Amino acid sequence: MEAISFARGVPAPECLPVEELADCARAALQRDGKTLLSYGPVGGYAPLREWIGERHGVDPARVLVTNGSLQGFVFLAQQLRGAGRVLVEGPTYDRPLKILDSLGFEIVPLPMDDEGLDPDALEHELRTGPKPALLYTIPTFQNPSGRTLSTERRRRLVELARSHELLVLEDDPYGLVRYEGEAPPSLFELEGGDFVAYSSSFSKTIAPGIRVGYFVLPQALETKLEAVAVSTYITPVLLSQGTVFEFLRRGNFEPNLERVRGLLGARRDTMLAALERDLPDGARWSRPEGGYFLWLDLPGEADASELLARARETGVVFEAGSGFFPGGRGGKSSARLAFSFVSLEEIDEGVARLAALVPSAATV
Repeated sequence: MEAISFARGVPAPECLPVEELADCARAALQRDGKTLLSYGPVGGYAPLREWIGERHGVDPARVLVTNGSLQGFVFLAQQLRGAGRVLVEGPTYDRPLKILDSLGFEIVPLPMDDEGLDPDALEHELRTGPKPALLYTIPTFQNPSGRTLSTERRRRLVELARSHELLVLEDDPYGLVRYEGEAPPSLFELEGGDFVAYSSSFSKTIAPGIRVGYFVLPQALETKLEAVAVSTYITPVLLSQGTVFEFLRRGNFEPNLERVRGLLGARRDTMLAALERDLPDGARWSRPEGGYFLWLDLPGEADASELLARARETGVVFEAGSGFFPGGRGGKSSARLAFSFVSLEEIDEGVARLAALVPSAATV
């Protein structure tokens, strides 16, 4: 039986602009090869830093270009090590959880609902507990839930960050991959960049294999993270960064983004329709307006890990929800379903196979 993966949070192959990137790499080398093939400044390729700075309305000196945004997260966590607890959404992206745990941080999950992070829970934690080193949040099309923090809650979160002088990392790799609705302001835009650091990546908007992410940071923090980067590598991967800049310089970014939105939006629509058609009463799921994922809550107390074991036998895999909570303490009856990689036909078939294994609320 052919395997169908709802576990892979990666773009479908047809989303990747292979020929365009090949041409951009060639042109970048012809235009600025002596720079791109040599050692360079740790902060990143200067023209790309300038493009990012202009896009976000900041001095390019506040931009740190990294080998994927997750590497920048490692740098930030290393810089903050020993500074206290880290607050996260519950659930949240599993890779930062692993990184924080490996560095010895106490990780405190905060509850979410369909409007995103609960600001009352955040305020309670800030008032009653020791000052955190960081709040890590993915407010737009969150991984793993697909939820988006409402504008009202964004304003409240910014107020709390200011009043408690709380450093917030806004991780925003999915925000531009929007299929419907109006984009809310980013936390960074609302706060101004004093207490909110912003990270994003070209992995979801161009291609993940180019490994180009970036951070927009308060100036003092950017300098500290550059120092961590210097101790990690001698030079960034300038050829990848130069290729991305050439792609942007040619005006390919927005047309490519529209193409990706069309391809992945159809997958989102197909998965939502299949879940509505096939899943039994008692199952609930998020309805993301963009991104790669949705969050499935199984009926009653059904165990998602047990369901995954049975689903594998039918050729379907997904991510059990417990992996997105610190220490696996949460999400027992939940699952992350990724729709970005699979075809429309695979989505229909995979959901049908999965639905045949999901107990109804009446039998749990």
